Amino acid sequence: MKKTRGMIWLMVLMLFAGTNALAAGKTKITWYGQSAFKVETPSGKVLLIDPWIINPANKSGKEDLAGLDKVDLILLTHGHRDHIGNAVEIADRTRARLVATYGLSLAMVQYAGYPKELAGYDTMGNYGGELHLLDDEVKIAFIPAVHDSNMTAPIAAGMQPTQVAAGNPAGFLISIKDGPVIYHTGDTDLFSDMALVKQFHPVDIMLVCIGDHFTMGPSRAAEAVRLVDPKMVVPMHYGTFPFLTGTPEEFARDLDKIGMKSRMRQMVVGETFVWE
Repeated sequence: MKKTRGMIWLMVLMLFAGTNALAAGKTKITWYGQSAFKVETPSGKVLLIDPWIINPANKSGKEDLAGLDKVDLILLTHGHRDHIGNAVEIADRTRARLVATYGLSLAMVQYAGYPKELAGYDTMGNYGGELHLLDDEVKIAFIPAVHDSNMTAPIAAGMQPTQVAAGNPAGFLISIKDGPVIYHTGDTDLFSDMALVKQFHPVDIMLVCIGDHFTMGPSRAAEAVRLVDPKMVVPMHYGTFPFLTGTPEEFARDLDKIGMKSRMRQMVVGETFVWE
């Protein structure tokens, strides 16, 4: 009996090890809710995008935040608090470099306390520019976004915080060596120049806002997918607050209406998938 149990445990361990081996060397993407994603490259580099880890949609936010002990780059699309999120705390602990537009980088250092030495010219950019980072393992191009980018700045004691300009809002086109090309739209409306993105880098995964009210809703997001024509589309920035009324179900119907063949993947908060 003991020998049989030992064989069973050995088979379980071998299966677990085999599963991990299959995932090794591939790109892994985790969604934390709203617009927050972790992207792990095939070599194990870690990118965080808009890392609002502790948000109303993420029941395990505190545990997830505590578990982020290795981060190489933090990418911020704009200065709103639901996108800056826990960026400064994570940078203080992991020494992750900030990737953002020039104005947002300066504002993050001046008003939010992001470590100045981690927000240099090498990781700043603007529309049309492309950064070559992590020994060329990751290339990041800045894509326009139709939105704004104010942020809340603390001022003198006893006075109310104030709103300050925080550079231009952006999306990111992230090209990963031996991995996918990912387009994170940031917060944006539909705009016709999205059609130009695929001329420079065909997109594998499009992370697209669908919540409505402050960004595109499902029907305009579906049209954005038509312009970009990715292999896979993942809806984001919905359901976190009551006024973000767009749903993945509406989005899927709108994609069908216009005959899109892009595969929609509706992620669950906390889910990780491996890009094949």
